[in-house]
Amino acid sequence: MKIVLIILGVLIILFVLLVIYSKWKLKGLKNVPANEAILILTDKNFNHQLKDKLVLVDFWAEWCAPCKMMLPILNDVAASSGDDFKVAKVDVDKNQALAQKYGIRSIPTLIAFKNGEEVTRFVGVKNKGFLMGEMKKLM
Repeated sequence: MKIVLIILGVLIILFVLLVIYSKWKLKGLKNVPANEAILILTDKNFNHQLKDKLVLVDFWAEWCAPCKMMLPILNDVAASSGDDFKVAKVDVDKNQALAQKYGIRSIPTLIAFKNGEEVTRFVGVKNKGFLMGEMKKLM
């Protein structure tokens, strides 16, 4: 019984140290401003902005570390996309109805829409080459 309690105590201490370390590392992530070419979508303008276009929409949240990692990549994609397609962002905390409508369970989730219809989705951090390749397939 003593051994079980000792192991449990060590595991709890390791977990607490991991949480502290994670919070310390997250403080180092800087907020990168979004590229001017990235559309900011809300419940009100979502359908209008997707009409008759190819749009890559990033569902994200301010508190999400992988979402913060994704922003510089999306800035590069938006700068490289030209008139071929648009890049947009939806804050899932401010637009919960959209997140629920599209079944967003984890973030970042990127959904490609063509003429307002979902054609594909990607979950997690993706690199610029992958995103550009996937969007070119849809053009």
